[in-house]
Amino acid sequence: MTLLLTTLATPLGNLNLIADEHILLGANLSTLKALKESLSAEDAMREIKSVSKIPVITDLINDYFDGDISAINAIQVRQPGAHFSQAAWKAMKKVKAGSVISYGELAERAGSPAAVRAAGSACAKNAIVLVVPCHRIVKTGGALGNYAYGLNKKEWLLHHEGAL
Repeated sequence: MTLLLTTLATPLGNLNLIADEHILLGANLSTLKALKESLSAEDAMREIKSVSKIPVITDLINDYFDGDISAINAIQVRQPGAHFSQAAWKAMKKVKAGSVISYGELAERAGSPAAVRAAGSACAKNAIVLVVPCHRIVKTGGALGNYAYGLNKKEWLLHHEGAL
């Protein structure tokens, strides 16, 4: 089946989305080129169709920005990555909107308590921004840490969710 591609205007800027029916494969705040490069080798070979909205996914993301901060929990995701990254992304999805955890806690929840740097790396490699909520991962002590799209966007998301 053809992959669906759209760009959604959000308070953070343009959010690029690519999906396989109702499974989100990528979401970023940068470029369509980077979005396509984040796909698995198999998905990258598939036909991509630009659409005005992706059924279900676009509505849930709009609901999130309209104040239903748990709406994005219903979005299914799939992205390529190593075993630890997969475990870290799964753990990130379980961090509730309005709360944060440390990189160390993420490493622990992903099954490798000593892998704090790998937890940070999984955040950096996350190709599904917002829905796999790497913005909810902070440094021990509460400092925001890094965010690929700028700390101002991470801070905005955490304020929007009530975590700051």
